[in-house]
Amino acid sequence: MHELELGKAFTLIEPGPVVLVTTHDGKKDNIMTISWTMVMDFTPVFAITTGAWNHSYAALRKNRECVIAIPTVDMLDKVVGIGTCSGKDTDKFGKFKLTAAPGKVVKAPLIKECFANIECKVIAIVKKHNIVILEAVAAWIDSTRKEKRMVHAVGDGTFIVDGRKMDRKKMMASKLPGAGR
Repeated sequence: MHELELGKAFTLIEPGPVVLVTTHDGKKDNIMTISWTMVMDFTPVFAITTGAWNHSYAALRKNRECVIAIPTVDMLDKVVGIGTCSGKDTDKFGKFKLTAAPGKVVKAPLIKECFANIECKVIAIVKKHNIVILEAVAAWIDSTRKEKRMVHAVGDGTFIVDGRKMDRKKMMASKLPGAGR
C-alpha cells in the first residue's frame, strides 16, 4: 500500500448515485447536479449537500421543496453538462432537452427522462456543513425503462456505473424494513 493524499480521501467513499435536483423559484424551473447524497434511515428522509454556490439553492431555501430525479448511465453527458453551467443564465430543461412533468405535491418539476423522481420537502438545513435534510412526500419510478443503471461520482471527474445485482434478502431478512423489528 502507499499513502493517499489526504485531500483525496473523499474519493474513496463518495456516495451515490449522482442525482438531479429540480427547484422552482416562483418564475422558472431549474436543475442542479448533486453527487453528495445520503439516505438517513429506512424512512423517506434524505440529505443532500449544496449551498449558495448553486443557483437553485435560493429557491430551495425559500420554497423548501424540490425533486430528486435519478438519472441513468445513458444520461451521463447531460448530467455532467447540467452540473457545469448555471441556471442563472441557462434554461437547463431546454438546453439539455429534458421534459418537466408536474409533481403531485411540490411545484418543482419531475424530469420525465429519469428512471425515478422523489418529491421532497425541506425539513432542515444544517448551515455549518451545507446539508439539506429532505423528507419525501411522493415518489415515482419508470419500471418500463430499459436502462436502470445509476452512476456514482468518484469526485475526480470519473464515474462508476452500477453493475450486477446480488440478492441476499433471505440472509438479511431480520434487518430489513417490515421484518418486525
